[in-house]
Amino acid sequence: MNPILPNDSPIKIFTGSASQELAEKIADSRGEGLGKCSVLRFSDGEFQPAYDESVRGATVFIIQSTFPPAEHLFELLLMVDAAKRASAGRVVAVIPYFGYARQDRKDRPRCALGAKLVANLLCAAGIDRVITMDLHADPIQGFFDVPVDHLHASPIFVPFLQKMKLQNMVIAAPDVGGTKRAGAYSRFLNVEMAICYKLRKKANEISEMKVIGDVTGKDVVIVDDMVDTAGTVTKAADLMIEMGAHSVRVVSTHPVLSGPAYDRIKKSSITEMIVTDTIPLIVPHPKIRVLSVADIFADVINKVYLHQSISDTFI
Repeated sequence: MNPILPNDSPIKIFTGSASQELAEKIADSRGEGLGKCSVLRFSDGEFQPAYDESVRGATVFIIQSTFPPAEHLFELLLMVDAAKRASAGRVVAVIPYFGYARQDRKDRPRCALGAKLVANLLCAAGIDRVITMDLHADPIQGFFDVPVDHLHASPIFVPFLQKMKLQNMVIAAPDVGGTKRAGAYSRFLNVEMAICYKLRKKANEISEMKVIGDVTGKDVVIVDDMVDTAGTVTKAADLMIEMGAHSVRVVSTHPVLSGPAYDRIKKSSITEMIVTDTIPLIVPHPKIRVLSVADIFADVINKVYLHQSISDTFI
């Protein structure tokens, strides 16, 4: 069978309910509208997505972040299934924020491997490809049996940091696991790096934290893939200010911001938190600035559709 060439199938972009605003920005960046779809909801909470236009033979891109509640993930699975049953040529899951990514290994006995299970579910539903951004752990790409385009928000964050022209910038990792990401920023920006070393008693609760590196008089930028309860970054910011840092900013791709996060950020020593719109903010916050990743995803969607390399997307 001959492979599908770019002009052999139309491109159609749809969105689930979790990423409506970002999907509209992506569509605007491409100069085209979103495809029409709807969700039938039953009184008991069951729901059934459906496409309101033909997708036969089309390359279908479904944009949906899978942050809580779990319905967002299940809606994506049902949309993939509906597209396959409607004879779509290819189905690409565009998942700006990949939920359950923190469950990438067995770090205690008898626990689930959620990231692998989600990958299996998506592959079983019938996806042909995944486009996602800043996975919590790079090896998650190998959990899928289909190609994964793992994008980064650095093409958005790095120019923003360069425009700030901070004279004494230091890049910091919020924990030992984030040293690779922080190291990449540090090398590209040609600045020093610090590392926060933390010990946890249990999930979302830090028992001890220390800072390795000189932050005295520095403008510190903490780089992370996500901020959930904001316990780590606020504690790190307060500690660095106590150690003589001039200012502390946080750069994070995914603003999960659950539980006490908003209140912690407000009361903390953080000057500003810069995030993306992979997850919509629940409410605006005076310390949080949102940068859009719509242009990055629009560009990659076009290149994937045209079977072109996406290497120049990375910096």
